[in-house]
Amino acid sequence: MASRLEPTLAGLGYELVDAQASNHGRFLRIFIDKPEGITVDDCADVSRHLARYFAVEGVDYDRLEVSSPGLDRPLRKPADFARFAGQKADVRMMQPSADGRKRFVGVLQGVEGAVLSMEVDGARVALELEGVERAKLVPDL
Repeated sequence: MASRLEPTLAGLGYELVDAQASNHGRFLRIFIDKPEGITVDDCADVSRHLARYFAVEGVDYDRLEVSSPGLDRPLRKPADFARFAGQKADVRMMQPSADGRKRFVGVLQGVEGAVLSMEVDGARVALELEGVERAKLVPDL
């Protein structure tokens, strides 16, 4: 579903952060973002657009929810890590590093090729993007 929604939402000026289906596809949850942030009006506009889109595409569902990804936004694509450089993130790797660590919390420094760079506890750490299990922003409250 996500691959079909990305171009549709991009055409409206939004980025698809995540698309989830539960209850055997009857409940659809769509998370959107844009550089200046998401408002309630953005969610309503996208919801109306997607309702029409799903009707045309023959997608059968009972409930559609459109929302922002929240302050602890998930990071999935290389572009996400580049866009949020300078912000604090929590990155969990699939395999432990040489020193046995799987979790890295620090400031994103950017992405070069397939390698994510972070500053963790005052040291620069390089992590392979393909080894990232889960990553999200850490809200600065």
